[in-house]
Amino acid sequence: MELSVSLAGDEQGELESLCEWLSQEPELTGRVGFRGGSPGPGQLGFLSDTLVVALGSGGAVSVLASSLKAWVSLPRRSDVRLKVQGPGGSVVELDAKRVREDHVGALIEKAVNAGSSVK
Repeated sequence: MELSVSLAGDEQGELESLCEWLSQEPELTGRVGFRGGSPGPGQLGFLSDTLVVALGSGGAVSVLASSLKAWVSLPRRSDVRLKVQGPGGSVVELDAKRVREDHVGALIEKAVNAGSSVK
């Protein structure tokens, strides 16, 4: 099962930071990447506005939720709005600037589980 994670109003650097952050989780190693193709001739890279996270069985959903909570909680210059979309098209959005830090983990877990419950 795949979940799509994007950042509303994202600067490309934030999405790259999130990809790098999630890729450092042992349970998510090799399961996180940008949606899109390879760079074209003469291009150094490509811009994508969506990360794809492949979740298998086990605790990958909990690991993703915990890792997203930690990343959202990092100090940054801009506000972050996460959008999680499940394979059936269900979408949950979180506006991190309007959420108390102690509620972020529960909301992200809810978003991830809502996206993963669609068959």
